[in-house]
Amino acid sequence: MVASSSSATQPPGAPSKPSPSLYGQATAQAWDQPHPRLTQRTAWTDHEEPLPIIEGTFRLTVDRLPSGGDPKPVWLWWSEVDASDADIDRCWHMFVRRFDIEHTFRLLKQTLRWTWLMITVHARLRLARPLAIDLRRPREKPVEPERLTTARVRRGFQNIRATPIPARALKP
Repeated sequence: MVASSSSATQPPGAPSKPSPSLYGQATAQAWDQPHPRLTQRTAWTDHEEPLPIIEGTFRLTVDRLPSGGDPKPVWLWWSEVDASDADIDRCWHMFVRRFDIEHTFRLLKQTLRWTWLMITVHARLRLARPLAIDLRRPREKPVEPERLTTARVRRGFQNIRATPIPARALKP
């Protein structure tokens, strides 16, 4: 299913069942012959022949949006023609649910990115353990360099370089 814009020339199919109260009354109408008009060759740059006609379109309209915005009709394309009322109903419900799925994957990718970042930082601190100077707090006991915690290595991490980085002094 791909969102597109098109105009309908044949009578629409029967409206679907009411949606959950989040969107109010929803109406999905289907047409077999209208199709999205391909006007650009962006995805079809290698296609030498005239642009193809892709049949199968339906329009989804709702009474309200959860965000409170102005509900505009959404034109959806589905590759099958002669869709039944149950097919249309299923498709627009899938379109609405795509939001949940996309944001779930986005959240998972962000979480995994942070997880891998934390693992990398922890590994660097563990590897820098023999090079770090133990900058301990007054209440902490001295420890062998192999037994330094990552927090204590992090405190001494800035002193690892043998020669300082040629940078200007910090401005107040």
